[in-house]
Amino acid sequence: MLILFNKPYGVLSQFTDKGTAGSKRPTLSDFIDVPDVYAAGRLDKDSEGLLVLTDDGALQHRIADPRHKAPKTYWVQVEGEPDAAALETLRSGVQLKDGMTRPARVRRIPAPPALWPRTPPVRFRKTVPDCWLELTITEGRNRQVRRMTAATGHPTLRLIRYAVGDWTLDGLASGEWRKA
Repeated sequence: MLILFNKPYGVLSQFTDKGTAGSKRPTLSDFIDVPDVYAAGRLDKDSEGLLVLTDDGALQHRIADPRHKAPKTYWVQVEGEPDAAALETLRSGVQLKDGMTRPARVRRIPAPPALWPRTPPVRFRKTVPDCWLELTITEGRNRQVRRMTAATGHPTLRLIRYAVGDWTLDGLASGEWRKA
C-alpha cells in the first residue's frame, strides 16, 4: 500500500508523540487511520508537504536511503532575492558542517499557485524582500534544505516538499491523503 499525505505545518512525521509527558503535539495518527504504514523519510515539524507512507519495507528503504538518490523537490520561500552566484552555489553543492552536499537543481519560481495558508503565517517584513525557489536534492540530511539556503545568505521562511520521485502534492489540500 502507498499513501501520499500533505503534511501540515506543526505535525510530527510519526504516529506517536514521544516528547515530554503531557505534551500533545499533532502526529500522523491525527490524520491517517490506516494500520501498518510508515513514513518513507521524514519532514521536520516546521516543514510542510508531501510525505509518502507505505507498508512495503523495501520501498520505504529505496525512498529514504540516500544511496538510492531518490529526487525530492521542494518549494522554498527564502529571505532576500538570491543572485546568480547564490543559485550557482546551490547547483554546485554547499559546504555544510557535515560535509559537502550533492549538487542540487534550483530555479526561481513565482509563488506556487493555490498555496494553502500556513498557521502561523510566515512573518512578513516590508523592508526585506523574499522569493520562492524550486530546489531538488538527492540526499536527505537533517534540515538540509534550510541549511543550504542559509549558507548562501538566504534563510528559509517556508519549506514545502512538492515531490518525491514521480509522486507530487497535486490535488492534495493540506492535511489530506490518498492512496497512490
